Amino acid sequence: MRVTPVSARFPRITRYAAAVVLATVVALVGVSAQPASATPPGIPSKATAQSQLNALTVATQGSTSGYSRDLFPHWITISGSCNTHEQVLKRDGTSVVVDSSCAATSGRWYSPYDGATWTAASDVDIDHVVPLAEAWRSGANSWTTSRRQSFANDLTRPQLIAVTDNVNQSKGDQDPSTWQPPLSSYRCTYSKMWITVKYSWGLTLQSSEKSALQSMLNTCSS
Repeated sequence: MRVTPVSARFPRITRYAAAVVLATVVALVGVSAQPASATPPGIPSKATAQSQLNALTVATQGSTSGYSRDLFPHWITISGSCNTHEQVLKRDGTSVVVDSSCAATSGRWYSPYDGATWTAASDVDIDHVVPLAEAWRSGANSWTTSRRQSFANDLTRPQLIAVTDNVNQSKGDQDPSTWQPPLSSYRCTYSKMWITVKYSWGLTLQSSEKSALQSMLNTCSS
């Protein structure tokens, strides 16, 4: 996760407020342009997510002893000069233009965590839905580095998503028992994403985490 320098926080807050105002204006005037969807692949139905949640092993959370982000190599090259980070920026954005090194030079990104829309890639982070440290505490500490690399760069499941950088930073490595997306209408989707990632990778969850996920999943209509 990128740490925002103190000197940059107040400009960032100003841009955040502007983005929220812009989103409100767009909604009020009914502008026809569609926002970026920021929808990762593999989000299950409510019924499937419920079955997966029921099948997950509840266990006492492990420690972060020995943890390092370097043990989850990212971002890796996906195609040509594009790495995983750049690939998600292109996938989750609208009208994204990249330069010869695959860096996004323009585009629009809608952050479903908070409902803000951004036009600068620098205002967007790629969130690991299940944070790397949380995965470590839930069983990834026993994986090979190769498996951890695959987890950290998983484009097949809903593990990576473009969101507002400050919101991603506020999440840190917390699980849903202590952090949920500020936009409550997205918590259903978030729970389904979290559940299927943990299920697919054979990770455990703690009882408070399971309770929070169940409450979030209960808000889903499908």
